[in-house]
Amino acid sequence: MAKTLVPEARKGLSAFKNEVASELGVPFSDYNGNLTSKQCGSVGGEMVKRMVEQYESSIK
Repeated sequence: MAKTLVPEARKGLSAFKNEVASELGVPFSDYNGNLTSKQCGSVGGEMVKRMVEQYESSIK
């Protein structure tokens, strides 16, 4: 199991994940075993895309 480097970030990342999932129409809940890999991957990919964009804009 992966070690959480910044435990305080868990709540914020969870809210961010739910926001992105909602925008993409992916029904995230407490149990996500009924979702496809494509659905989960689209949420994760969009999260990374947005985080990279925000980082890039902050260093300009």
